[in-house]
Amino acid sequence: MFLALLHLRATHVPARTENPMTRRSFLKTTVGATLLPSVSNVMLISKSAGKSSDIRVKGLRIDYEDFPYRRPYEFGGRSVDRTTLLNVHCTVETTAGRVAEGFGSMTLGNLWSFPTKTLSYDTTLEVMKGLAGRIAKLTGDYDEPGHPIDINFALESQYLRAAAEVSEEMHLDQPIPKLCVLVTASPFDAAIHDAFGKAHYLNCYLTYGPEFMSHDLARYLAPEFKGAYPGQYLLRAPKPWVWCNHSVGAADPIELSDVKKPVNDGLPEDLAEWIAVDGLTHLKIKLDGNNLERDVARVLRIDRVTAEVQKRRGIQSWHYSLDFNEQCPDAVYLVRFMHRVKSASPDGYDRITYIEQPTSRDLPDAPSQSLFEISKLKPVVMDESLTGFDALLRGRKIGYTGVALKACKGQSQSVLLNAAAQKFRMYMTAQDLTCPGASLIQSAGIAAHVPKIDTLESNAREYVPAANRPWLRKFPGLFEVRNGKLRTENLVGPGLSAV
Repeated sequence: MFLALLHLRATHVPARTENPMTRRSFLKTTVGATLLPSVSNVMLISKSAGKSSDIRVKGLRIDYEDFPYRRPYEFGGRSVDRTTLLNVHCTVETTAGRVAEGFGSMTLGNLWSFPTKTLSYDTTLEVMKGLAGRIAKLTGDYDEPGHPIDINFALESQYLRAAAEVSEEMHLDQPIPKLCVLVTASPFDAAIHDAFGKAHYLNCYLTYGPEFMSHDLARYLAPEFKGAYPGQYLLRAPKPWVWCNHSVGAADPIELSDVKKPVNDGLPEDLAEWIAVDGLTHLKIKLDGNNLERDVARVLRIDRVTAEVQKRRGIQSWHYSLDFNEQCPDAVYLVRFMHRVKSASPDGYDRITYIEQPTSRDLPDAPSQSLFEISKLKPVVMDESLTGFDALLRGRKIGYTGVALKACKGQSQSVLLNAAAQKFRMYMTAQDLTCPGASLIQSAGIAAHVPKIDTLESNAREYVPAANRPWLRKFPGLFEVRNGKLRTENLVGPGLSAV
């Protein structure tokens, strides 16, 4: 009964209650100094600094969709066989009275965003749904006009407090992690960005400059970004395509002999077939991180099988990225692993472009797990650890040299951290969270507008293609890979281009 009361299956927030203290005034009086790096600049900004293009949230509703996986996806010692999508419909109004509705969607990746050995899958999913209901109420009640980034920036600490309240009310034995909060909030943020673009008849990526934003990047990041805006780090038009970075799950069949129980749905059954059918040249390999012999053997086998297929196709250049999903005990393991791979297959080693999140997402205050030795060999990319600008700074101190931008952490965060990563000259890639439908379109928009990114992980087509089917006709070439590419030239419509 408690869980049923904690959230509604579909939540509608058409009306707004009056708050005696607005979120903006609350930030200024209570937590602004701890949240805002450039606090001296922020405190001097008055409400008159707004833009005529600013929007207010006028109404909001959410719903859910459930899909089974065609085959389980294994990563980081976990296996997922289903997904729940959180869909957000948000109505906004500009200060001039123009009304638009935006849409955002994200998979509630609870196994990834809320890893736990004590709570069940169903429990953490219910936690995220309960939190989604709270976030819907907070967002619907927010009455300050602003740019979508301002709205998200103002609401994030409220979302975090709501997560703490849900943790206490559900008597969880551990608090909801910040990453889980970001994932739950991300479709709300996406819907507001989408609505903002539609209200102004513009693609979102044309709305991140001073003509639409009242504040520069110094407000959200650090004083060194004074005078800069997110738009100057983004392409105004999307690249026509990006490479598909095909995920090779930890239990995925590599060759036909590995297939114990065929799916028989017309899609490839093993990696060799995926490479041939989709023309793949970029593979993201999931590894154990706690069994050196097995990790080395797996990479060498994938390299061998891939080389055989590419030779038949006449392809001479292809690439790997390695994702340990936090499972490596330390950098020593990684160095030994890399030396073993290089010794056994120099060409295979050269094909490795980067290593993703090798050790725990919990970044140490002291560099006890320094990654500098491994980052001398290959770029080391933050994923689970990357929950904000402060985390980016801490990650750099222990040797992270790259970032993975993900729609599931929010459109606002993606465009802000893109600017920071480019300024710091970091390696950049775009990943998904088995994102189907609108969430893949949002992910593709990020990859297509960031100059330094040329690949995008897209694995919903592998594991949950049923969720993509309604989108196939509207976005040909994005949901079905051809010649190893995801077509992004059509992502020019209003908002996030999804609907």
